[in-house]
Amino acid sequence: MPATTFHAFSPALNRPLPQAHRAATPDEVDSACLLAAEAFAPFMERSREDRAALLESIAANIAALGDSLLNTASEETGLSVPRLGSERDRTVFTLRHFAAIVRDGSWARPCIDPGDPNRKPLPKPDLRRMLRPLGPVAVFGASNFPLAYSTAGGDTASALAAACPVVVKGHPSHPATGAAVAQAVGQAVESARFHHGVFSYLQAGGDRELAIGEEVVLHPAIQAVGFTGSFRGGTGLAALAASRPRPIPVFAEMGSINPIFVMSRALARDAEAIAEKVFASITNSTGQMCTCPGLVFLPQGQNAQRFADRLAALVRSSSPQNMLGERIRRSFLSRMREVSELPGVDQLARSDGPSGEGLTQATTVLQTSLNTFNTFPTLMDECFGPSTILVLCPSENDFPAAAERCPGSLAAAIFCDDGDIALGLAEVLARRAGRVVFNGVTTGVEVSPAMVHGGPWPSTNQPHTTAVGAMAIERWCRPVCYQNAPIDLLPRELR
Repeated sequence: MPATTFHAFSPALNRPLPQAHRAATPDEVDSACLLAAEAFAPFMERSREDRAALLESIAANIAALGDSLLNTASEETGLSVPRLGSERDRTVFTLRHFAAIVRDGSWARPCIDPGDPNRKPLPKPDLRRMLRPLGPVAVFGASNFPLAYSTAGGDTASALAAACPVVVKGHPSHPATGAAVAQAVGQAVESARFHHGVFSYLQAGGDRELAIGEEVVLHPAIQAVGFTGSFRGGTGLAALAASRPRPIPVFAEMGSINPIFVMSRALARDAEAIAEKVFASITNSTGQMCTCPGLVFLPQGQNAQRFADRLAALVRSSSPQNMLGERIRRSFLSRMREVSELPGVDQLARSDGPSGEGLTQATTVLQTSLNTFNTFPTLMDECFGPSTILVLCPSENDFPAAAERCPGSLAAAIFCDDGDIALGLAEVLARRAGRVVFNGVTTGVEVSPAMVHGGPWPSTNQPHTTAVGAMAIERWCRPVCYQNAPIDLLPRELR
């Protein structure tokens, strides 16, 4: 008999939390999906102003939860309250950002091509095209972002903006956080008198964790899936969705190596300062961010040594920090052993500071040569946690070829001055990453209409999309063309 209750785990205390949470039953999963399908048509029929106001109301309700929400999230994830405060603010901003996009209406890309009945040899039809919502969307909460990529995060906000009802599969690492945010969303839906199937939240954990995910993806009412997590999880869900009698799209953000390249002149000028930025990036949230840099390429020589010395000093003086959970920590340690045991890979530095009582993990920096990097493909795989690998190259002339070997990433960075080599490298990285950063690190994703948070395989399975910014809405839509339609039968945007 599967366990119907489960407990969150405190990374800081290294023990389960006392509050029990009940996983959703198969009947509850079915009910949530059917209600979402029932809500779809009336949700589309509500005005843009109503849908924008709903997103703003959700934002206000989440903000009103105050420090209680942050303290709960910190207890469940081990992330600091200041870090979570920034994430909460980003979540609120994202909801308001999409509210403004909904009001504008241009996200639907309405296009009107008038007909010409007098055209010869055949009349030209009147053609009008726009994006229309797919239907109910399933959103999978992420372990490392309990607010910004979970219950009311970017996937939920963008789906609601597109008039798609949302069914959220909560993450078992932060169930109380998810429930608090879900209540805030539900209150906004009720206050605005939307159909209550517009949003549902399913607790998922214990023996039911995987089953709930499968039940949601396979439910015929669900028309698309948003996922942020591991490569294995994302590809598994995509395969499951493809096995349906009527396959549906899965938009999966998965592992990412996010390489950084430091050109010779930038290294000569700012070796220590760049090392400090890289250190801050690899230790951000204990390295548990999808945009943390896993590889740093340097032209070998005295200036590379200056960089390495400064980075090593910062790492050694740092204290181990909490990881999100034991499963993630085990995976990190296994991956580090695999990489560290490769011939030609050396440990440059490891945190020497005191460890706490929780699931703490030291930061580790490894170092290798370009030849070793080219020899062992495993060095190109993500290591999710507080680490990076320095790759010493004979010259910066080797950078473009090294970049060509790197797998697809969400982001890549170049520290450089102007120069032809940097231009060629930038062109390669534009084919390898969704975002190319100049003279900065890969962490830090701005919520902006111009932002791309996506990338080629294996960082995502849908390289033409983004999970952040206005274009994120388009994942939950498809284009529809109306030919010679009577005006009163057209959507408002095409009249």
